[in-house]
Amino acid sequence: MMCAIPLTLIGIAPGFWLLNALGTDTVGGYTSPIFFTATGMIGMIALGGIVIRNSIVLLEFIQESQARGMPLREAISISGAVRFRPIMLTAITTLMGAWPITLDPIFSGLAWALIFGLAASTLFTMIVIPAIYLLISDKKEVVK
Repeated sequence: MMCAIPLTLIGIAPGFWLLNALGTDTVGGYTSPIFFTATGMIGMIALGGIVIRNSIVLLEFIQESQARGMPLREAISISGAVRFRPIMLTAITTLMGAWPITLDPIFSGLAWALIFGLAASTLFTMIVIPAIYLLISDKKEVVK
């Protein structure tokens, strides 16, 4: 489950680069870039919690399906299909809630970290975490 935390950086780092490459505000004639500040780091920590929760929900559903006798690969594909909507709805509502915070000069870093990180890591969580689980489960079966 902790494999999901690095997935947050995949969205945050390019997101802040993109913000500063494409557009900056001018304040008093000077450009005002959006920096990755302490509030951005707080957003990254919050994002880690959201992504871990998504991973737990997905892996728990896979394990419940396996406990009912479903083969591993089928359990992974079914769980991805069943849990896709709740995970995406959580991500979308968080993105929409963070959007107004982007206007705040102090907490905009937090909001942008949540927005970019959640957009990327949610999609990667739906793909990478089940793949890692499949690889780990296959190795456990070989060891047995």
